[in-house]
Amino acid sequence: MLPSFRDSLVSLITRTSTDLPPDVRDAMKTALGSEDRATHAGQALTIIAQNIDQAASCDGPICQDTGMPTFEVKVPVAANQIWMKQQIRDAVAEATRRGKLRPNSVDSITGENSGDNLGPGTPIIHFEQWDNDEIEVKLILKGGGCENTNAQYALPADLDHLGRADRTLDGVRKCILHAVWKAQGKGCSPGAVGVCIGGDRTSGYLHAKEQLFRTLDDVNADPRLAEIERAVMTMANELTVGPMGFGGNPSLIGCKIGALNRLPASFFVSIAYDCWAFRRLGVTLDARSGAITSWLYREGDAPSQPMLTPEEAAAGFPATGREITLSAPISDQQIRALRVGDVVLLSGAIFTGRDAVHSYLMKHDPPVDLRGGVLYHCGPVVVKQADGTWTVTAAGPTTSIREEPYQAEILKRYGVRIVMGKGGMGAKTLTGLKESGAVYLNAIGGAAQFYARCIERVTGVSLMQFGTPEAMWHLEVRDFPAIVTMDAHGNSLHKEIEEASGQRLESARA
Repeated sequence: MLPSFRDSLVSLITRTSTDLPPDVRDAMKTALGSEDRATHAGQALTIIAQNIDQAASCDGPICQDTGMPTFEVKVPVAANQIWMKQQIRDAVAEATRRGKLRPNSVDSITGENSGDNLGPGTPIIHFEQWDNDEIEVKLILKGGGCENTNAQYALPADLDHLGRADRTLDGVRKCILHAVWKAQGKGCSPGAVGVCIGGDRTSGYLHAKEQLFRTLDDVNADPRLAEIERAVMTMANELTVGPMGFGGNPSLIGCKIGALNRLPASFFVSIAYDCWAFRRLGVTLDARSGAITSWLYREGDAPSQPMLTPEEAAAGFPATGREITLSAPISDQQIRALRVGDVVLLSGAIFTGRDAVHSYLMKHDPPVDLRGGVLYHCGPVVVKQADGTWTVTAAGPTTSIREEPYQAEILKRYGVRIVMGKGGMGAKTLTGLKESGAVYLNAIGGAAQFYARCIERVTGVSLMQFGTPEAMWHLEVRDFPAIVTMDAHGNSLHKEIEEASGQRLESARA
């Protein structure tokens, strides 16, 4: 029964996690060409381009957050969907074992990580029968950071900077722009949005996510929706949210809109935001063997065209000569000398800490001395070697705002000097940075391969009871680049960009 089906699915998962499709690569090349390489936006996009090439060259995850695997499967009428579902689950577990997927399936009650990406609701698999005599499987890997920037509006509604959004296509346009503005850098901009007009709350979000299976360069078959897509793309890229929320030209690389019928009492606009690491691929399979007969979204199985020239790739981080080198542990004097906008090259010992670690530190002393240290919001992909040591294969930052309830207190208690993640943090943390003498560094979201190459070794691990993504990893890094976006003097680049882009958003009221 379909002897090659499982192996074909492992290949699909691996390729989706490690190699962006051509339409996304083209969009990111256009974004890169729109920025001066010496600006923060240009540096971020150059690192992203290097990361895309590095991931494809080593079959490593583009982003350490390999997201929620979502499969759309079309099968002939006689296909055994029960057997196929189990084979898909086995393929997900195997891809996780190989380090192509990070263990992301967590029990919502106990917080326990299954370790293999399997559990109630994971992975997500949608089957549909069709009249063709072949099998089609599409896969999207959408990470938690961009998932948290999804939005759903019930119209009519009053929106910041835009006024009232009515039950019209113009109201839909306002909702999409508002969602892009609210996401800022938390969703790893420049991103893409899938949108559903109508449906109910559940079907609307599903249909919005399904729009992300469209290619970025297609044109909506409905001319009314095509016009809204064009208008949103134009205005969104005039907001100057920019890459990672640093300011700049490209904020959005795609807008795809669908519509469902609705109840008279409801008018929902559902928005699925995806990051620049837009991991979406598909295959057609022989219905008798399960072997791959063709790839979707790409021309065959040929290697992807590199984002950068060999010379650009060899140059590494696009340094300007103004970078500041720091080595942990870090002094109060060094921290207070930093200002928003400074680019830091960090070396020495750093410690990862995500949601579970922050919650733990509110009740327990840390397992390591954090004084003068660096706390990195990161859930890496790690592989245990035969000799018992660990290797980090992907290590980009996670979205920091989730730690807002804890961060100021942890700074105060334990003497942390640098907090590092992506997307920035809020007013409570900004006050805590000033009071404790610390800074927030914004690393480039999704650049998991680039940053893995800055890690010289894993020196230890604590709190493994939380699972590998949530454990506290002890890392030794060299020349790890990040940007000061919140300093010890009460300044926040994130606040500045949000306010400036909000003013620009007001021009879209009419």
